[in-house]
Amino acid sequence: MSRYYVNKFLYQVDGDPHLLAAYKADPAALVQRWEEEYGRRLGTHNSVETTSWLEFTDQERTALIEHDYVALFEMGAHFFLTLTIFIAIYDDDYIAQSGPLSFQREYASKLSHWLGKDYPTVAL
Repeated sequence: MSRYYVNKFLYQVDGDPHLLAAYKADPAALVQRWEEEYGRRLGTHNSVETTSWLEFTDQERTALIEHDYVALFEMGAHFFLTLTIFIAIYDDDYIAQSGPLSFQREYASKLSHWLGKDYPTVAL
């Protein structure tokens, strides 16, 4: 896994309302578009310098498309980045259905099997 590449995706998409809306509406299309248009740029806002070696693994791509934050966490994606992007995507719907912090409680519940264990490293 390229933790850097997955974390870059989570950070960039969460920080851009247009990308975030596209990710919520059609995750597969946005993941593909991001890889083609944004992913290989060096840095966040650079549109000139690119790299040719970064790409998602099939497992990473599937987890991103399926919004599988448990799998992303277990692969080493940064826990704060996974939490904040999926709060941005799901929080309003969860609040309407189950009240405040309901998504955060689900997130914690789905990761509760990690209690007492060392977190996966978030280092590159």
